[in-house]
This record gives sequence, C-alpha cells and structure tokens, in this order.
Amino acid sequence: MQYLKKTYTPAFCSTFSPSVFSRKKSLLLAMLSGLICFPLNADTLKSIDDKTYSTQNHLAGHHVEQGHLASARLKQNTQMSTLNGDAYFEISSRWTQGALVTGRVLPGSVLTFEGKLVSISSEGVFAFGLGRDAPSQVVLTQKTPKGHTHEHRFEVSSRTYATQSIQGVKKKHVTPPASVTERIKREGRAVRQARTLNDDRTDFLSTFIWPAKGPVTGVYGSQRIYNGVPKRPHYGIDIAGPTGAPVIAPASGVVTFANNDLYYSGGTLILDHGLGISSTFIHLSKVEVAVGDLVEQGQLIARIGASGRATGPHLDWRMNWFGERLDPQLLFPEGDKPPLK
Repeated sequence: MQYLKKTYTPAFCSTFSPSVFSRKKSLLLAMLSGLICFPLNADTLKSIDDKTYSTQNHLAGHHVEQGHLASARLKQNTQMSTLNGDAYFEISSRWTQGALVTGRVLPGSVLTFEGKLVSISSEGVFAFGLGRDAPSQVVLTQKTPKGHTHEHRFEVSSRTYATQSIQGVKKKHVTPPASVTERIKREGRAVRQARTLNDDRTDFLSTFIWPAKGPVTGVYGSQRIYNGVPKRPHYGIDIAGPTGAPVIAPASGVVTFANNDLYYSGGTLILDHGLGISSTFIHLSKVEVAVGDLVEQGQLIARIGASGRATGPHLDWRMNWFGERLDPQLLFPEGDKPPLK
C-alpha cells in the first residue's frame, strides 16, 4: 500500500476494523484492530465526538458513509486516509496512466490537481483523472476549510501502449475532403461542450458494469494506423457485437449529447456521471435516449452499429474527466472482460 509522501505528526498508526465508533473508548479499541493513521490530539477526539467526520472512513475497500469509492473493490488500488484537524483526506486509485481517481475531503475544501481545479460535491466527494501520458509524479494540493494548505504527491506508473493497424477504412475518414472541415470542427465543439457539465451528482461512485456484450477488439491508448496512415491514439475500449445489439448504461447519469450522425464517430451519445466524469458511446446504429434524460444503470441507451469511421459493428466506450481521456477498463478488476453472451 502506498502512502502520501507528506507526513503528519504526531500520529498513531495501527490497524482498523470498519466498525462504527463515535466515542473516545471505541476509537481506541478500533485503533488496536485495523489500519488508521491520524494524530491523537484533543481536536481529533472532539471532532469524532461531534461527528464532524464520518465514523465509517476506511482503508482497503470498506464502506464509506454516503456511498463507496467506485474503485474501492479493486485489491490492487492504492488507498489511504488521514485525519489531521480540518485536513481530512481520503483517496483511491490504481495510480496508473488513464485511471480515475476518487476521494473525499471536508465540504468547503479546495483541491487543485496539477494546477487544475478539482470539483468537490456538497458532501465532500471529489474525482479527477490521470491522462494517457500522465507524468510519473503528480501533485494534489488541498486547502482546508480553515485555510490550511497541504501538498500531496503520488507516483504514477507508466504504461506501454500497443500499435494497431486497421485496413479497409473509407478514404474520406482517413483524409477528409475540405468540404467537411467545418462540419468536423462544429461537431468537435459540440462534443467538447457536452463534457463541460459540472454536476454535483456522484453516479461514478457506483460499481460500473459493462455496457455491451462481446469480445474486446480495441483498447485504450493504442496508436492507430488507418490504411497505413498514423493517426491519433485510440481513447476507448472496443467491444464487437452485431448491429442493433443493446448498449446499456454502465452507471447512472444524465444525457448531455445525443446525435445519430457525426462525421467520425457516427451515432454518438454522452452520459454524464457527475463532477466532470462522463461516458461516451460511439459508432452507434441508434440512440435510444435524448439530451436531458436521466438514466439508471443497466437501462437501454443505444444500439451497436458501424457508423462513422468504423470497419465493422462494435461499441467504442470512452470515459473523460472533462477534457482528460480515461481508460474505462481500469474501472474493472484486472483481467475482467465483457460477457460474450
């Protein structure tokens, strides 16, 4: 388990079972049975008595009051929790390029990640993402409700991305004619705008499910070569399936974009999960929902197709933190794949 390099002192560290405690005596017993690290001072004990902090804060994947961290179930995750006066801080991630990071601070805190403001829900939940080429070390700065500043540094593991060569792509989708340039730009602006929603919802805290059935035929981060021409990396996971096969919502959310005919991505749907975390589904044959719809996890939202720049029917599922591209496959245990039937 990897901890923040910043050290909080004086502190007592021991193991912690996730049982609820609200009294000083229960706190001391809990410290003898699990892993919890925070200073033993009057302010800490008083804050627990006053229930200022959650009595179910955890490490190693246990339940968190008001919901659980989306990736807490993954054994390979780095998770940590500290309590230092008003500087409560909890975070969970796989700490590799393309990963979603979720956590919790006290409401009223301010977080910046690599200079970017991180949205925090009214309950103190936050989320951000590590891009495809995130650096080996990243910095998260926390300003507490009382104005204290703490700098947290994390190591990020790098990934080796494959190169995927695809033949048989229509020439117009490899080298578009000048007549469609403005259309491509207009559609790109519309998609980017749909990913700017900063909603207080935290649907991304749920355990994601696969949105379609079928074999994986393309992965996140791979360098794409179309008809021998190198293009931008692929930022999603491709799941092959027959045209018309159902696409379901991997988590609940609100529809922010729905269009059956974009130049490159064809039928395109964007589902916002809150705090800038969104899913995008492309190459669809049909979109089954409309902008503004609230959808539940598992609900039918679209159908697999081969529209746009595609050589066969499949679902391309992508995830974003606003403009940052994330890897949907990292939401699942290592080696987990969509069901084939």
